[in-house]
Amino acid sequence: MAFKVTVVGVGLVGETIVSCLKERHFPCEWPPRIAATRARSETMGNEVFGVEETSADVFRNADLVLFAGKEGARGASATWRETALQEGAFCIDNGRDFRLSPDVPLVVPEVNADALNAESRFIASPNCSTIQLVAALAPVHRAARIRRIIVAGYQSTSGWGLRGPEELRAQTPPALKSLDDIPYDPEVFPRPIAFNCIPQIEPFMDDDYTREELKLVYETRKILGDGDIQVSATCVRVPVFVGHGQAVWFETERPVSPDEVRGLMSDAAGVRVPDGPDLPYPTSLDVNRFPDDVLVGRIRRDISRENGIACWIVADNLRKGAALNVVQIAESLIQKGILKA
Repeated sequence: MAFKVTVVGVGLVGETIVSCLKERHFPCEWPPRIAATRARSETMGNEVFGVEETSADVFRNADLVLFAGKEGARGASATWRETALQEGAFCIDNGRDFRLSPDVPLVVPEVNADALNAESRFIASPNCSTIQLVAALAPVHRAARIRRIIVAGYQSTSGWGLRGPEELRAQTPPALKSLDDIPYDPEVFPRPIAFNCIPQIEPFMDDDYTREELKLVYETRKILGDGDIQVSATCVRVPVFVGHGQAVWFETERPVSPDEVRGLMSDAAGVRVPDGPDLPYPTSLDVNRFPDDVLVGRIRRDISRENGIACWIVADNLRKGAALNVVQIAESLIQKGILKA
């Protein structure tokens, strides 16, 4: 059983999707067909791949199409979705174009794989911050129903795409000499990122929330299947290469203790709650040790709210926050007998 797979996009997420396919021995013909805005050769991992210019031909005879790149290559799925579907392919989209469409499942396999069915030919993968949030909170929501969530996100530069970490690297040497007039590209981040925290990710939308913050609101409700959950978020870009952090406060319908929450999260697939002298709480650097897990620490009672819990969540935004989740959705389609060779 070997599926014909096409990956659209060769940025940080596209490269990581290819790595995950290989690492997890995904049953596909190797190499997968890879497409982007222009034809070229790309080295991903230690392997050189031929990249085709995206056209109708790259979807021909494909069993599975994975839209990658920065937010699905900024509209690649919107442009090529129908072409891929007409070829009979299953499509999994890392971009934001269709996440909130009522007819498109928005899936984190450990949380709502039951959203996948025989009609699921086009599936969306959530925003990176949403994935780690719902993976950690879903078991608590099932046990005690979460009524309210407050999130402060500390998001790495790789969440922007390839140019994000490049900006941080380029700005660091001049910033070490002087913090005045650090050169920066406003098309990447609205302010210098070296030694700085920027409380804006994506454009401002309704009520002065950014689009990134509203993704957390609406995607969380959709995945958890509860439109009544109250969610408020502030998303901050921080000078970190990989690994999004979140300070989270949530309130449940019934009282839950920190120990109960710790147990629920520890038992959840894909979630790790480190607890010991060597790792009393996770940080962004720890995603290098646990790249496929959502890490949770600092679980404690929220002394400001009845039935409140506070915690800290970290995950690799390129893997579980994007590429790995895409591949896991594809694996779920196979396990359910929906995607067949």
